Amino acid sequence: MAYRETEKMRLRKAAARQRIAECTYQCVAEGGFRNAKITRIAQLAGVATGSIYRHFESKEDLFAEIFRVATQREIDKVVEALAIPGSAIDRLEKALQQFAERALKGPVMAWSLIAEPVDPKVEEERLAYRKAYADLFEQAIREGITEGCIPDQNARQSSTCLVGAIAESLVGPLSPTQNEQATTNETDNNDPLVNTIIRFCIQGLTGTRR
Repeated sequence: MAYRETEKMRLRKAAARQRIAECTYQCVAEGGFRNAKITRIAQLAGVATGSIYRHFESKEDLFAEIFRVATQREIDKVVEALAIPGSAIDRLEKALQQFAERALKGPVMAWSLIAEPVDPKVEEERLAYRKAYADLFEQAIREGITEGCIPDQNARQSSTCLVGAIAESLVGPLSPTQNEQATTNETDNNDPLVNTIIRFCIQGLTGTRR
């Protein structure tokens, strides 16, 4: 007779998998992917190291899932910002502000998602989510063109430029070295940087200052 997994066993396995994922997320948030060691994750999750590979084929698969979960949370926030009442420019400003402020408030995780050197499998996820951000911005730009608040332009190319500009502008401030200095100097006022990012992006889209 073939072995049939019981519902209780399925729930137990699902709970263990979820616990491993949550502990991995915690490790990445604290020290990036480079410091998320399997031994540490297993210790936090209360499982044997080998048990992790019964739920995830490899460390790369585990990290790719954590990348998807973490990035989707950020995308959801951008979606919320783009859904506020107002013109397309107002909504884009809010989305850019949301993206930048959340990154600067959680610099370790943001660095991991935006710029940390990662395995090819995780890098594939990074490219996919950069496209997802671009798709959201493209739709808002098209709406702005229709409304007349954004000049006619190639919305696809402009949205890609937006993603590149905001990501590149945050690389330096989010870098581990910069964060250590900021912690030491207790300088956490990021308003000027956020305002500069928004102003640069909106001026690039509209050709006018805000």
